[in-house]
Amino acid sequence: MISVVIPAKNELVNLKVLLPKLLASHPDAEIIVVDDGSSDGTGSYCIGLGIKVIAHKYSKGNGAAIKAGARAAAGDTLVFMDADGQHSPADIQILLNKLDEGYDMVVAARSRASQASLGRYLANSLYNKLASLMVDQRVEDLTSGFRVVRAGKFKQFLHLLPNGFSYPSTITMAFFRMGYSVGYQKVNVGQREGKSHIRPLHDGFRFLLIIFKIGTLYSPLKFFVPISLFFLFTGLGYYSYTYYNFHQFTNMSALLLVTSVIVFLIGLVSEQISGLQYSVGESEKSNNSE
Repeated sequence: MISVVIPAKNELVNLKVLLPKLLASHPDAEIIVVDDGSSDGTGSYCIGLGIKVIAHKYSKGNGAAIKAGARAAAGDTLVFMDADGQHSPADIQILLNKLDEGYDMVVAARSRASQASLGRYLANSLYNKLASLMVDQRVEDLTSGFRVVRAGKFKQFLHLLPNGFSYPSTITMAFFRMGYSVGYQKVNVGQREGKSHIRPLHDGFRFLLIIFKIGTLYSPLKFFVPISLFFLFTGLGYYSYTYYNFHQFTNMSALLLVTSVIVFLIGLVSEQISGLQYSVGESEKSNNSE
């Protein structure tokens, strides 16, 4: 059984197009619309169609809506899609077929033509490259909100997901670092109808913070070692300069070199803590399977 989770905030116009198509193409699916504080009658319309609605009294954010929908879902496979008209119900089966090849999560990867703008494309490309460096795997679309995933594995990470944007970034990197199989399927995504709730500068900075947060959570040395090396080589370079010109070892050189050592040691400690957390998570998973 599949459960389709759709977070929605004032998307009544788009849902009137999306939901009839979804009901026709997947009549046996559990459809859950999370009404995130809408004021346009989104919840009432969905209830009228016989669709399960989770209503938030006020807007809690896209991530909070995703978590609420995932908790309420009864299916063993979760489908997440946006309510803004970009995602086609016809592509769900394509993603499910890919999932059946042995993946734990399949993400709908957007083409260049599917990006809202050149700026959005360049920003997403940067996020993809940074995330790929963090997890040692190719991340084709870090921020895509259209994906299918094994419910049990997704729910392991609910506590990590932010209430706002971007849950896709967090769950993608968490799956990679835990060794789960993540696949990508190219799809054509339509242009959004209406105004986007994403604020490019504010949420773009937040995306970067999320990448670093997950990176330091699951692979701290990948984050701390480059910083340590930066201070190390800066300190050595500055020492070489002052020694060659003034025959001195300055306080600034000492500070940079000591900082390099401290950052490296913090990385080692973080790596050990991360390893312990991973071991605890694996043991809990084993106990639950027994």
